[in-house]
Amino acid sequence: MAFRLAARALPRRATPLAALARRGYAEGGPSDKIKLSMVLPHQTIFSSTEVTQVNLPAVTGDMGVLANHLSTIEPLRPGVLEVIESAGQSKKWFVSSGFATVHPDNTMTINIIEGAPLEDFSAEAVRSNLAEAQRVASGNGSEEEKAEARIEVDVYEALQASLR
Repeated sequence: MAFRLAARALPRRATPLAALARRGYAEGGPSDKIKLSMVLPHQTIFSSTEVTQVNLPAVTGDMGVLANHLSTIEPLRPGVLEVIESAGQSKKWFVSSGFATVHPDNTMTINIIEGAPLEDFSAEAVRSNLAEAQRVASGNGSEEEKAEARIEVDVYEALQASLR
């Protein structure tokens, strides 16, 4: 009932709410490629118009994005972000956090706080840094130091799991 009343309140030239509500996931469209821009606060680390799929470590769970995906904004958690290009090549980055925005015109912007290619990480260095962060988190430091160390522990644990 309320939906019909709201639809009657629209100007005659506007698209009816019922038509807007029918949009589904990954509907067919003119392009099967995603134009992707992946940026850190100080630089662009990847840009391409030939992306087939992007796999994200979203806070709500891992998700894959194809062309014509429903528009969304997803917060990212620490994990592996994978880009699959049209030639079938896969590129992986470890990201600490950020946001992925899927736009309705097959463009996607990923803003990352910190990130680097997965192959740049050393398993030994990750283990060492994780042990140090765990020591600080459970130590006698200030609450601020402990809070920062707990964040580091979360990131290093996710990175360690990604390198296995």
